[in-house]
Amino acid sequence: MSLSRRGVLAAGGAVGALAATAAGTGGAAAAARGSGRGRVRTGFDRLAADGYRLLRGQKVGVVTNPTGITADVRHIVDVMHPDDHVNLTAVFGPEHGFRGTAQAGGSEGRYDDPATGLPVYDTYLKSGQPLADIFTASGVDTVLFDIQDAGARFYTYIWTLYDCMEAAALAGKRLVVLDRPNPVTGRAALGPVLDPAFATFVGRREIAQAHGMTVAELALFFNAEFLHANPARLEVVTMSGWRRSDFFDDTGLPWVPPSPNMPTPETALVYSGTCLFEGTNLSEGRGTTRPFELLGAEGIDHRWAAAANALRLPGVAFREAYFAPTFSKFQGKTVGGVQAHVQDREVFDPVRTGIALLVTAKRTWSGFAWRPDNWIDKLTGNTRVRTMIDAGADTDEVVQAWQRDLSAFRAKRRRYLRYGG
Repeated sequence: MSLSRRGVLAAGGAVGALAATAAGTGGAAAAARGSGRGRVRTGFDRLAADGYRLLRGQKVGVVTNPTGITADVRHIVDVMHPDDHVNLTAVFGPEHGFRGTAQAGGSEGRYDDPATGLPVYDTYLKSGQPLADIFTASGVDTVLFDIQDAGARFYTYIWTLYDCMEAAALAGKRLVVLDRPNPVTGRAALGPVLDPAFATFVGRREIAQAHGMTVAELALFFNAEFLHANPARLEVVTMSGWRRSDFFDDTGLPWVPPSPNMPTPETALVYSGTCLFEGTNLSEGRGTTRPFELLGAEGIDHRWAAAANALRLPGVAFREAYFAPTFSKFQGKTVGGVQAHVQDREVFDPVRTGIALLVTAKRTWSGFAWRPDNWIDKLTGNTRVRTMIDAGADTDEVVQAWQRDLSAFRAKRRRYLRYGG
């Protein structure tokens, strides 16, 4: 039976208070020892330290990818599989796959994991009843979710979470979210809020472009605000030691790229703004060692960096840059553009910076164009950004246009925040 909205929130709070005392032997105890290396203990670390008490008597499946690791960099599937305290029977792979072998827009399909023998089910681009049917066919009682997010609305793992919540409710399964840090802090929500008319897999529902929440907080938000007609039987295991002001390198946790083009926490820092260049004919840096920090196209020269630097955006400077992507746009061709260098991340606003770079690119390079399918509208969640820039609006005017919607989202968001600092 599905929980009421109040019940969902109460369950999330109760499980979030899970005792962090070490218990059990084998994988659980080892995971607990490993987690002592850093100040922050993830939801999985706390679950394991408690001897998986929350999962007792349950057949368990986990939605995860290479980021689902302990502090001593062992994958949680490899930790849980041999441990008698938990009955792990299935794995569900998202975009890029469980073991992370697929590029953007791909997955690994259905297979048996060679390391554990566990069946791995492909969830990528599956939602609603088809995904519910996969959960049913797997035979699990509880679905765990443990994936590192990047903090942006268009990073698709949070919509994998949303789809899994909806499908778990349809299949009558419990869903437990194991929390991990927002790598770019959880201090503020930034940018335009999605218009539901532009809902896609890069933005299912009405949240801000940089949401400023952890995955557990988002799960509570989704369940109460969007899935209230048929909410998931949701429980969350919060972190200990994480503060809203923490960047990823403050946590003491190891970084694993959540996807092939998110190689470092510094990538995540700019991603919620510069990913907008996916909606243009410029390279967003895919195929380089600095995706989303390097931006450019054939024919761009020093004038773009000069125009961007003239805006004196807080916390960031731009270097005239030339590069040759090894894949994606302009593969094998030398292009000109900029590299964004974040110099003070405390004051840096990635979404405002992304808008400023779009405005200045259009003004300094005559070849600038939006992708013909207006993908920019899916990324920003509306037509307003594109049409205002086309009409000659400056950065301040574009940013001002979303403030009312953003204020309303921020007010809703506060109800679901579970961490201070």
